[in-house]
Amino acid sequence: MGGVPDIETELSDAERADRLSKLQGIIDLMRPAVQADGGDLVLVRADVAAGVVEVQLQGACSSCAVSSATLSGGVERILRERLSWVTEVVGGLDDSLSLDESSSLGSGGYVPNF
Repeated sequence: MGGVPDIETELSDAERADRLSKLQGIIDLMRPAVQADGGDLVLVRADVAAGVVEVQLQGACSSCAVSSATLSGGVERILRERLSWVTEVVGGLDDSLSLDESSSLGSGGYVPNF
């Protein structure tokens, strides 16, 4: 199949680790803004060779009407701008909390469990 290199085989372990480290660093920079609104942003998985990143909004974000805009207009835009290898950002919501539980977290009320 001519011309298109197999990206999977071109990345060394060091390059994969570097990409993952930079990705996690950017996620960590974005988290306080989401946490200030009572939610959280979590990196679920990343295929650094294919450029696919999966994130999840948690906490109060699960009941927020603009959560999809946060994912596409904020998280995806920032990741694509800062990491040239990112080709797709897949996002979801952690809806394990009920609407009342999520809403009760309020602005800045969410503290992630480690």
